[in-house]
Amino acid sequence: MPIRYFFKQLLLPPGGLLLLLLVGWWLRRRAPRLAAGCFVAGFGGLWLMSLPVTVEWAARQVETEPALARSDWARAGQLAQAIVVLGAGREQADPGWGSDQPSHIALERLRYASRLAKSTGLPILASGGLHYGEPPSEALLAAEALQRDFSTQTRWLEERSRTTWENAVESAEILKAAGVERVLLVTSASHMPRARWCFEQVGLQVIPAPMGFLGVPNGRPFGGWLPESKAIWQNGALLNEAAGLLLYPLLYP
Repeated sequence: MPIRYFFKQLLLPPGGLLLLLLVGWWLRRRAPRLAAGCFVAGFGGLWLMSLPVTVEWAARQVETEPALARSDWARAGQLAQAIVVLGAGREQADPGWGSDQPSHIALERLRYASRLAKSTGLPILASGGLHYGEPPSEALLAAEALQRDFSTQTRWLEERSRTTWENAVESAEILKAAGVERVLLVTSASHMPRARWCFEQVGLQVIPAPMGFLGVPNGRPFGGWLPESKAIWQNGALLNEAAGLLLYPLLYP
C-alpha cells in the first residue's frame, strides 16, 4: 500500500476522528479537559459525518460544475473529439462474476459515458491503472463492462495512472498523439472540479459531463437528520475531494 494512501486514510475522517478519540482516552488522566475536548470533537465529528443532511450540504459546496443538460449533448458532441471516462476503483474477485469488476461508482460513470457515446458518436478513452500494482487495470475492466453490459466500444485504454493527476497526464499523451485536444470528461460530480483542473493543466480543453450528484434533496426520514452508515462513506469521499482541491495546485505544476 502506498505510504501516502496510508496517511490519507489515517488523517482524513473518519480515521482522524477515531484518532481523536484514542488521544482523548490516552489523555483522560493526564489532561482531563483536553481529553474531554478530544472526545467531544471526535464524537461530534462522527455524528455529523453520519448525517445525510451533511452529505447534501457538503456536496453543494464541492459539486460546482453543473450537469450537462440532455438538450446540450448534441452540441457538446460537435465541440468535443472524444469522451474520457475516469475509473473509480474495482471490486476484487467477486464470486458472483468470477472475476474483478468495476466498483459501483465506476459503473455509474461507464453507463453515462456509454449513453453519451451513443448519442454523440464520439470514441471513448477509459482511464485507470492497476489496483496496488495488481492486474487487471481499471481501464481494461471498464472496456470489458462497456462492451458486455452497454454494447459500447472503447478506442483507447490508459492503464498506467494511479491518481487523478496521472489520469490527466497519461490520457493527454494518448489523445494528443491521436490529434485530440477537446474532450467530454465523465466523472462523478464531486470529483469533476479536481479532474477538470488536472486535464486543463496538461493542455486539453474540457467539456464537463458530471454525474452522480450528491447535493440533491436527500429524501431521508426527518430531512436527513438521522444517522446513516452510508453517509459516513459519502462524507469521507467529499472531504477527500475538498482536500484534493486545496492540495493539487500546491503539489502539481
